[in-house]
Amino acid sequence: MPKRVDHAERRAEIAEALLRVAGRRGLHAARMRDVAAEAGVSLRLVQYYFDTKEKLLLYGLEHLTERFGERVAARLRAAGDNPGPRAVIEAILTTSLPTDEAGRTFHLVYTSYAILAVTDEALASQPFIRSPEAAEEQLTDLLNKARDANLTHPGTDPRLEATTLLALTAGLGTSILVGQRSPESAVAVLERQLDRIFRERAS
Repeated sequence: MPKRVDHAERRAEIAEALLRVAGRRGLHAARMRDVAAEAGVSLRLVQYYFDTKEKLLLYGLEHLTERFGERVAARLRAAGDNPGPRAVIEAILTTSLPTDEAGRTFHLVYTSYAILAVTDEALASQPFIRSPEAAEEQLTDLLNKARDANLTHPGTDPRLEATTLLALTAGLGTSILVGQRSPESAVAVLERQLDRIFRERAS
């Protein structure tokens, strides 16, 4: 009896191979042939699941985002049973920083995709922008809850602070990648910004 193929698992394996190649060489240099070799499968099989490179890249980005969510959840579990808004925001932002191999891959691939989408019409037509918008909405919601609970300093604008935190984290991540700043100093800068927003540090 022929072995039953788990197509979702196979697609995930190919996406993982894409992320490994992109983490080493950059997303722009990740050819479908290279991804197939990394995954240990034929180019024809990669093309069977993803008939264009754009579709492969988009699925890889979705897979990367899913992995990111799992890493945030793990960090929150380590923070205790009922983490407050600051702890949740810290988990989201510090997980996105390239302070380890998983964070490095996330920041490098996510940033590379954004840059490629600026000049590649096929990529630009994909719903890439929804993830940054979702992150901004999530942080804004958390900051609204914190403000309502009197956990933030007077005059805090949740939307503005959410935008600032995301932009700051993106810039800090790039500065780590290029060797301008250490992970520890980047986290310290982020903590300083959170201290400007919240009355007390997360316990």
